[in-house]
Amino acid sequence: MDSVVIVRTGTANLASVVGAMGRLGARTIVTSEARLILDADRLVLPGVGTLGAAMEELRQRNLVKALQQRLTDGRPALAICLGLQMLLTGSEESPGVSALGIANGAATRFSNDVRVPHLGWSRISPPPLTDEPEAFAYFAHSYRVTEPPPGWSASWCEHGGRFVAAMWNGATLACQFHPELSGAWGARMLSRWFAGEGMLDLDAAVKGVA
Repeated sequence: MDSVVIVRTGTANLASVVGAMGRLGARTIVTSEARLILDADRLVLPGVGTLGAAMEELRQRNLVKALQQRLTDGRPALAICLGLQMLLTGSEESPGVSALGIANGAATRFSNDVRVPHLGWSRISPPPLTDEPEAFAYFAHSYRVTEPPPGWSASWCEHGGRFVAAMWNGATLACQFHPELSGAWGARMLSRWFAGEGMLDLDAAVKGVA
């Protein structure tokens, strides 16, 4: 049975991610061991909560360098919610805290002109890894990325203005939404990611999207 290594960040509800991967037939390994992270064929970096707390957990467990190495080596990786923001250089949420620095950019807080946190179902376009022109996904966050980092492509969502719903570079896909909580469409997206399908089609999918 193929396996998926899920990083124990200390700031995630792992049960929903483990359950979603189990429904795909994956053997899940939840770990805070650097060796397992480095060796993972498929890696998931989940997160809920604050960037500062998540990065402190990774540093206490000596996982920062292992994650940086694994996330840049070309094997499939999926970052979810706070996991996306952990790929960046930092966030307004935790001033002075360095994130993993895989992608050059920072997360900023939503304007007070809209409901914060952005919570519930919202439309994303184009949905990553699937053929639909749009889909609805489940979000729960107060900070967002307004432009994809250099070298990354993106799909989009609207909440007080356009923000990055998902972004990808090579074999790394990062979702601001929770695919494991996004119903039948989220299950299809995870299935394609697990099977290694669709990554080469992602850039084609966003051609012409302003």
